[in-house]
Amino acid sequence: MSAAASVRGSIGQPALTASGTRLRNVARSEWTKLWSVRSTRWALLATVLATVGFSVLYAATTVAGWDRRSPGARASFDPTSSSLGGLYFGQLAIAAVGALVIASEYSTGGIRVTFVAVPQRVTVLTAKAAVVAVVGLLTGTLSSFAAFAAGQAFFATKGAAAHLGDPGVLRAVAGGGLYVAACGLLGYAVGTLLRHSAAALTTAAGLLFVLPLLTNLLPGTWGHTVREYFFANAGVQITTVHPTSGLAPWTGYGIFTLEWLAIMAVGVALIRRHDA
Repeated sequence: MSAAASVRGSIGQPALTASGTRLRNVARSEWTKLWSVRSTRWALLATVLATVGFSVLYAATTVAGWDRRSPGARASFDPTSSSLGGLYFGQLAIAAVGALVIASEYSTGGIRVTFVAVPQRVTVLTAKAAVVAVVGLLTGTLSSFAAFAAGQAFFATKGAAAHLGDPGVLRAVAGGGLYVAACGLLGYAVGTLLRHSAAALTTAAGLLFVLPLLTNLLPGTWGHTVREYFFANAGVQITTVHPTSGLAPWTGYGIFTLEWLAIMAVGVALIRRHDA
């Protein structure tokens, strides 16, 4: 009896027909698996609370010091991206969710059961990525619009609020959801590559939060180039109305996407070549 026909036996799993290994069915299984873990809910709640909470804190601080700003600083102020500053903290929680989607299974040995049930490893990895993308997009979009609304409530007291109908604003706020989804997929890509929970979490946090800050210390034009193109520095341009670097919003997001896809490609290649 083939693995596609049935995996009942020593692993104690129910029979799985060939149709059960289709991407749609595998994705449904991965969706159920993700929500069966209590930490998922806490991590997603942390994403929303961190994004909105730190955005409100930043907006309140900005308003408190508004009268001391120079006319030039007020003119160049981007209320949209300023209200989305909490994404820098919320991104860490969603990256953790992405990393643990696969790394935790390797840590517990559960990945062996998964690959016995669905021998097509690329199908499993694609299904997991799709689940991370959907969860990240929904959580990120909710967080982004909530943070934007809260931030503009503060900026409106100084007559500096932005509105969704203003040029580039809707794209930037919706881009917050896309950015969070990409951060989740970066965490997933790192988890696929390293297959170890602690290592994946540490690496994802370093790529998204620590190393982007350290790139500010790099000297010269090459340092400037690295800083612009480095992961979160490039990806976050999608949340700006007035880009803070030489990268256009979609260009920066595209570069960020290519970077996590490159990590993912290496991880997938290793998983296909080695036993679970």
